[in-house]
Amino acid sequence: MGYDNFNQSNNAQSKGLLASGWRPLNRDLDIGFFANIVINDTWSLAKRSADFVSDVADALSRKQYSWWANILNVFSDSVQYEFNELWNFITPDPASPDRRHKDVLVAQTPIVQLVSRDSIPIDYVLNRLEEITVKNILEILGTPDLITQYYWERYFYFPPERFTTWERLEVLGYVSAYWKEYDIWVQVETFEKGKRQYTISAPDLAPLINKATFDVAVILSGYKSRVGKINSEYPIRSFPAEIQSFTDRVQQAILSEQQVAVLINGEPGTGKTVWTQAIAKEVLMPLGYVIFILDHDAVENFVPPSYLARICLIINEADNLAKNRALESAQENSKTEHILGLLDGTLYQSVIDESGIHLQQKLVVLMTCNTTDRMDPALLRKGRVDFTYEFVHKFV
Repeated sequence: MGYDNFNQSNNAQSKGLLASGWRPLNRDLDIGFFANIVINDTWSLAKRSADFVSDVADALSRKQYSWWANILNVFSDSVQYEFNELWNFITPDPASPDRRHKDVLVAQTPIVQLVSRDSIPIDYVLNRLEEITVKNILEILGTPDLITQYYWERYFYFPPERFTTWERLEVLGYVSAYWKEYDIWVQVETFEKGKRQYTISAPDLAPLINKATFDVAVILSGYKSRVGKINSEYPIRSFPAEIQSFTDRVQQAILSEQQVAVLINGEPGTGKTVWTQAIAKEVLMPLGYVIFILDHDAVENFVPPSYLARICLIINEADNLAKNRALESAQENSKTEHILGLLDGTLYQSVIDESGIHLQQKLVVLMTCNTTDRMDPALLRKGRVDFTYEFVHKFV
């Protein structure tokens, strides 16, 4: 594509922005900013000014054209380009995201799942969780105070009163939005196949993330993997009195400790799994915990997202995972080290990504098993598991 065709194409797209509600953003002269340039960058100002004056002089001095044609030539593209360069130099850039903000959350949408029979789609589910979190944050924030777009070397702005949804906002370049109340910036970029990337930055995103992930549960188990809401069929008050008393002790520890691990054992039908669901729904969800239900394969590859402040891991049939490593049967298929790493925090805290949000996470681990006889002694020792309890009443 030649330059003229390329220029015409981008001009047509710019007209599309104008037709969809965007307006050109005029850069205003700031006396203080201009004075700072005059004092501290005199040479660059003089050079750019000379380039502009030279172009104007060339436009007016053409001898082969009449005087009125030369005056019209002052408004040519080349002269206008030099003027815009000079004007952009002596005026401050429009407001843009503050790169000094320490909390950054990035998500792409839509998230596409690659179906595989060989592995649980952990990356897909965690990316889906991140997408839902960002969308919920945008819904909480509502209409921005400022919306700008930089496209084809021009700035545009979108009147906030005309804003409806992000999906209906035309994005061709880089869109920036700002909420003064929260001191939050959002940057939106468009990629091929209609994909968009949302980047949220703020001095402190944790409160908004907590609101955006309220009542969220994630199940990582083969084709059942998905992000949804917490469901509990049986309330805690429907359990026997001794289990309710045990639940009270666990709840108190959750309120006061940074990390709590609970191991429930008992025969099938004694209500172990439904108890974990009940405590997740009635105790952890109101406290802002995001619930992750992990099956055997997910345990091996799961790393808790660093932007979540409170996480609960539910691991059923833990006796088939954390087998005693001294037994021969545990040599071939044991995930004991991964369970221990999750309980110790070493599995995911040994290396921290340089970007994004890193919180001092509160962690609750709820494990169920039929028997503790086959479990590795390292998992059962004090300091890794805080509470153990045997369910003996047939509940289901």
